[in-house]
Amino acid sequence: MKRTILTLAALLITWLFANAQLNFGIKGGYNSSLNLKNISSGQYGTYTLKDVKEELANGFHGGVFIRVGGKIYVQPELLYGLQKKKFQLTIQEATNPNIPIDKFVTFSTIDVPVLIGYKLVDGKIFNIRAFAGPKFKLNAGSKFSFENIQNLKKETLEKDLGGEFKDASVGLELGAGVDLFMFTLDARLNVINDVYSFTKGTKPDLTSNFVVSLGWKF
Repeated sequence: MKRTILTLAALLITWLFANAQLNFGIKGGYNSSLNLKNISSGQYGTYTLKDVKEELANGFHGGVFIRVGGKIYVQPELLYGLQKKKFQLTIQEATNPNIPIDKFVTFSTIDVPVLIGYKLVDGKIFNIRAFAGPKFKLNAGSKFSFENIQNLKKETLEKDLGGEFKDASVGLELGAGVDLFMFTLDARLNVINDVYSFTKGTKPDLTSNFVVSLGWKF
């Protein structure tokens, strides 16, 4: 039975590649750490315009993709992503209470979205697409650092406030895109458990952030 299923799967994949459109491509773009949870907290005054600017400050991704199909298509991708977040902490100490410390978390990840798309407008040189699918995120050397630590011991901060990184996470990616000739432009929303947990031994938070990318199909 198992051999039969594998044979049928191989035949299906062969037929798909033989009869469907096939494009390889490269792409790169912008990642934001701005997420929907933080935006919604703005109504309570806990999330300001300064916070928005910091989370929109930097982050990028780049890699390759394959698109198989016509009006309905499958698009797996292999991307490297880099992103930096800033957290401001307050340390309570007997001699110097309320010491502000800046903590930076640099995310280095391998992202693997597997998207199923549908072409709302399917022209020869122009189309509009909608898509969704799972996204797998692998930790690829993420790290954290502290600044403005004054006389505090760095080793103590890392032990107590460092948190921990998970090896992998999985979530959902959805969005819309436009193709013009061989150019492809996508805007996406990621909903995924972060690979970083602020406190050791706890589950990472569910985050939702925005991604914009520009690609070239061969």
